[in-house]
Amino acid sequence: MSDSSIITGQYVRINQTPANVWDRFLARFIDYVVMVVYLYANTFLITRLNISSNWGVVFAILSYVPVLAYDVLWETFNGGRSLGKMVLGLRVVKADGSTPGIGAFVMRWLFMLVEGTGLALLPMLLSRRTQRFGDMAAATMVIKERQYHALAVSLDEYSYLTADYKPTFPQVVDLTEEQVAVIERTLDPDTPMRGERMAQLAQKVKQVLAVESNKDDERFLFTVLHDYRYFEQDDI
Repeated sequence: MSDSSIITGQYVRINQTPANVWDRFLARFIDYVVMVVYLYANTFLITRLNISSNWGVVFAILSYVPVLAYDVLWETFNGGRSLGKMVLGLRVVKADGSTPGIGAFVMRWLFMLVEGTGLALLPMLLSRRTQRFGDMAAATMVIKERQYHALAVSLDEYSYLTADYKPTFPQVVDLTEEQVAVIERTLDPDTPMRGERMAQLAQKVKQVLAVESNKDDERFLFTVLHDYRYFEQDDI
């Protein structure tokens, strides 16, 4: 499954990996198993209690609400994760990576009541983000939990976009865009021999800027990059 490219409200491009159809199917299967077990246990309990009064009937009806509203309850109060999604490491998020509000969860739930598993399969197979109709209506998607945590960390790296950011090295204004691009490529997690290259580049950048720093090489380079982007905003 290819990554889904997203532009946030801060005009930052990020990537999230949508959950594949198989993972979503398994998560749903686990949820159904949980619901069936609950129904059997609940029915057995009601039968043993031999409920016959009006209050007993009301209790019996209310006891089935957790099954009817299973998805919306779990996802609303568990950060976009049903029990099945937790087991498979999946999570429902908005297109910008944030946690949806209750309105979005209710919208997904309402569509699920109509879609079932059969009607949900076709749009998931055809959608680039494996979205069912409920996801499309609620502007949500289901992603892999591992990529969600990586996204939360990556967004923290854009602290220079906040109004209270204080640049550390004003000398960065002398860097060229090409030099900054080298720093960005070196900081890429997939860069071969990343640690060694960061050490060499950090030393070179310190010489060019004539600065000293007690930060480790990675944090120093990130600081230089953030400072550069901060000053770059003033030029726009």
